[in-house]
Amino acid sequence: MSSSAYLWIKALHIVFVTSWFAGLFYLPRIFVNLAMVPGAGAERDRLLLMAGKLYRFMGPLMLLALVFGLWLWLGYGVGLGPGSGWMHVKLALVVVLLVYHHVCGRMLRTFVAGTNRRSHVWFRFFNELPVLVLLTVVILVVVKPF
Repeated sequence: MSSSAYLWIKALHIVFVTSWFAGLFYLPRIFVNLAMVPGAGAERDRLLLMAGKLYRFMGPLMLLALVFGLWLWLGYGVGLGPGSGWMHVKLALVVVLLVYHHVCGRMLRTFVAGTNRRSHVWFRFFNELPVLVLLTVVILVVVKPF
């Protein structure tokens, strides 16, 4: 394929990864607020509506990020061959993000069911994981340390 096609695939991968991360950053912030809302009411209902819509929107973004990432990896050989140890770590971190995404879905279901037992402080710490993963992945992709 042409280098122009490669650049389009790379650009689309970056756009969908960025969009997916926006959801991974914001959904747990909604959980922080939900954990602070006492009982039923309009505020809780509004936050649950926002969280549900965001989670449903994040799914296609995640899938598109994965599709374009796999296309770059397997179709163009990005991260294959000698000196590509960074890609193995990146792929492990992608698995961590996939698990995190699905854990967020389970947590949303606990809020919907009214069975959440975690505090807003716990969710504040939980919210930091995608930040650390993003920092690490960007360093791996740009610096390629090994």
